[in-house]
Order: sequence, then structure tokens, then C-alpha cells
Amino acid sequence: MSHNRPMLDVARQEITSAAGTWVIKVGTRVLTHADGTLDMERITQLAEEICLLRESQHRVVLISSGAVGAGMSQLGLATRPTDVAQLQAVAAIGQAQLIKVYDETFRKHGHVAAQVLLTADDLNSRTRYLNVRNTLRSLLDYGVVPILNENDTVAVDELVVTFGDNDRLAALVTNLLCAPLLVILSDVDGLYDGDPNSPDSKLIPTVVQLDERVFSWASRQSEGIGKGGMASKLDAARIVTSAGENVIIASGRQPRILRDITQGHLVGTLVMAQGKPISPRKRWIGFSAQTSGAVQLDAGAGLAIVQRGRSLLAIGILGTEGKFRKGDLVSVCDSNGMEIARGLTNYHADEVERIKGLHSYRIAQVLGHCPYEEVIHRNNMTVLG
Repeated sequence: MSHNRPMLDVARQEITSAAGTWVIKVGTRVLTHADGTLDMERITQLAEEICLLRESQHRVVLISSGAVGAGMSQLGLATRPTDVAQLQAVAAIGQAQLIKVYDETFRKHGHVAAQVLLTADDLNSRTRYLNVRNTLRSLLDYGVVPILNENDTVAVDELVVTFGDNDRLAALVTNLLCAPLLVILSDVDGLYDGDPNSPDSKLIPTVVQLDERVFSWASRQSEGIGKGGMASKLDAARIVTSAGENVIIASGRQPRILRDITQGHLVGTLVMAQGKPISPRKRWIGFSAQTSGAVQLDAGAGLAIVQRGRSLLAIGILGTEGKFRKGDLVSVCDSNGMEIARGLTNYHADEVERIKGLHSYRIAQVLGHCPYEEVIHRNNMTVLG
């Protein structure tokens, strides 16, 4: 490996220096050995780099995988369990060890860690979402480094909705806090235009727009004990950049990686913000809450919402899907069935079916009342990137 430092990039220097709060996600493969057990030395190194970030007045939230690997190390297991109950037990054992290693390193440098375990429902419920945000903000105000992970002990696919991987959790927490920067540390150097192991593939230093070509470079296959591949990292980047923030995907195994990012060195892949930051409430509507159904629009209504910033009127609706109620979050899909927005509906699904395709003045004639002219008001809608 070359000892030359990577080149500096002015845009990165501006982004990292202006980001008062960083969300850093560290993947399983960064924190574990090839056999899946915990790499104590690497965790200690990353914790020391986070301490340097804190000392440069950056507030840091850490999303850390590795609980199962830590549990395997504690129990002396050579292979990752496949039984759900055993896997959850190993994660519970490992989570305590993982936090202990981080906390011991932070305390050596005068910093304190806090553990926060979440399920997807915590960010789906508006009340719980706000409670999580208030707690994290209070921890940051105290100068603490919150360490977050999915609550693997209770989050089972068969029982509740899960985040799927910590990349998505990191993106949702970034939006929750309106943090200007998400750093995703993986076992690859960033996004390549082909197989990262191929000498013909090139690292993409900057992504200005997350289009189909960019997503075509990512493989959705994952190997080993990690749950997310590059595709899940780009999905996370889409969530964050659509809300107006920036994302850097880089190698967590590269020495000094966080210091290099802080100084604006040209490392990893920078995914640029797609427009201006949106409000906290619209971030919850667009990315955190779960939808209860969908409405499909004609071409004219789709253009009015995406290009002209209009509310959704009954006249532009072709049909509905699901049994959503008034106040529920629904997907807004174009005439081809592609989701273009999400919003809180003013009407039940059966009411929308009765008034679809009608002018607003006819709603009272059909329903006997007209509490709202809009099916979804623009203020309660988030257009997706």
C-alpha cells in the first residue's frame, strides 16, 4: 500500500467542515475477522478516530453492526448460527461486549458512549419517532456518542418489520436528526463501475445523480455474515440525498479513514445531495413511516405533483390499493405504477374509490360532505427523488 496521502478535494472539505453532526455506519465485515469473530483492534482504532472527530467539535452518532460477531467471540462459536432464536441470543450476548469495547476506548479519551437499540416500529410511529429524536439530541447535547443498532433480540422478520440492514437504519437516523453527513464504512473502497475485484473496474469518486446507471453498478448479492451489499448502501444514499444531505461510502479497513474524510481527502465515493434539505416532518413522511396502501394517478396528476408542486386532487386519481384510513400514509404512484411520492390521506380508501376522477366540487354531492378539497395536501406529501 502506498504511503502517499490521497489528494484533497475542495467540495469534500466544505461538506465535512460544515457538517456539525456526523452519522457513521460501520459494517459487520469491517469489525470482524474472516471467521466472523470480533476484531477488537479495528474497533479500538475506529473508536479512537471518532474521539478525534469529537475533539474537533463534530457531534457523532455511530451505527454499529457486529453484535453477532461479538457474541460468537464470547461463546467461542466457529460458525454463525442459522436458528433465529440462537441468532438472537448470540446478538444479545455480543451487544453487551460490543458496547463495552467502544465505551472503554471512549473513556480513555474522556468521552462517553450510550447504547440505543431500535426496531423499525420505533421510527414508523410518529410519537416514538419524535421520542427517539429527542433522546438522541439530548445525548448529543451532553457530549455523548450514541451507539445505535437494530434490536436483534426482538426484531424478527416473521413478527415485525425490520430495517433489513443497518445501512437503512443509518439513513433513517441521518434524516431523523437532519444530520448533514452520513459516512458508510464498508469493506470496499467505495462504488466501482464494475466488480471491485476486477483490475478493469474504476472507483467512482463522486456521484452527482443517483440514476439507473449508478444503481446498475451495484450488485444486490451479499456474501459472508454481512446483510447489506453496495445496492443497500446506494438505497441508503438515495434516502439521505433525497432529503438534501450528503453521503460518503468508504473503506472502514483503511487506516486513518475518518481523519482522511475529515480533512477532505479524495477517498471513497461522495454521493452529493439532491437538492435542498427538506423539513423533518416531510422526512418522516417520505422515508420512515410505513405505507398502508396506494393511489394511482393519471399522467397529468403525476406531472402536477412532481414538477409543479401541487396537492393531489380526486380528479387525477385512477384507483386505490389497500384498505387505508383517513390520516394513514399512502404511496402515490404514477400511471405506470411507479411510486413518485408519499402522503397522509384526508379520506378513507372506500371514499377515494367513490370520488376518484371527479372535480373537487362534486365530492360533497357523492359523499354528502366535503371536509377537504384535496385527497392529499401538498404540506402532507413528500415527493421522492
